[in-house]
Amino acid sequence: MTIATERLLQHRQFAAPEGEAFGRPVLYRVADAMSVLSMSRTVIYDLIRAGRLRTVKEGRARLIPASAIAEYVALLEREAVGQR
Repeated sequence: MTIATERLLQHRQFAAPEGEAFGRPVLYRVADAMSVLSMSRTVIYDLIRAGRLRTVKEGRARLIPASAIAEYVALLEREAVGQR
């Protein structure tokens, strides 16, 4: 995980519900991921459909692992370096 990714996840912390590891959520609901990434619901689902943002399902709920958010931010960073 890059320093920028770590800072993003630290900056966008939520209240600590039960089941968190190390004081931050392990799984985010789509609404929480929207807030963390500052993106709309439509964009989040477009990223999921395109395979750029990994999800898991628990029952009927679609959840986004914190590691998937970090991987997506790292992907954006790699793409930004490639465009220079």
